[in-house]
Amino acid sequence: GNPARKMVLILVLGDLHIPHRVADIPKKFKALLVPGKIQHILCTGNLCDKTTLDYLKSLASDVQAVRGDFDEATFLPGIADTLPDTKVVTIGEFKVGVCHGHQVVPWGDQESLGIMARQLDCDILITGHTHEFKTYEFDAKLFINPGSATGAFSAGFALGAEPIPSFVLMDLQGTHVVTYVYELVGDEVKVKKIEHSKAGSVSA
Repeated sequence: GNPARKMVLILVLGDLHIPHRVADIPKKFKALLVPGKIQHILCTGNLCDKTTLDYLKSLASDVQAVRGDFDEATFLPGIADTLPDTKVVTIGEFKVGVCHGHQVVPWGDQESLGIMARQLDCDILITGHTHEFKTYEFDAKLFINPGSATGAFSAGFALGAEPIPSFVLMDLQGTHVVTYVYELVGDEVKVKKIEHSKAGSVSA
């Protein structure tokens, strides 16, 4: 590897539901998100207010968001109506598809998401809505659901079950992507690392 290679860091998050369900992103997460370190932000929607969007814009110059089922003009005036349902962003060697995911039936269904990934012709598909972190490889593509960055309540959870706040940082290195998942468990931030190589690429 080239030691001088430029790290391309992508922050992936969504389902914040600010201010309706949660007041803010956890302080422990904010402490990790330092301006100037992240090149791209991909948001799966349900940001819900402009303050939150402005905060994301303070972290990275490139913020790409899609519309969630709770993003509306009251809290995102002039913005909500311009957010697309799906978006494909090319970053380095990868085509990354982003969609909130409430459109996918059943929610989070692997086959349905596989069809969407083929329709969008992307290498990585990022969706939200379930408020539950998940990543897997399917059909030689990478699927990521960053969960809810605020641990916002979701009707999909069993009684008494609480979503764990989580977000994802992706480090793209050529045809290789390293996904770091940050979860706030109790009062502690836990990190998991998952590696994936683009289909058809040969790892050196």
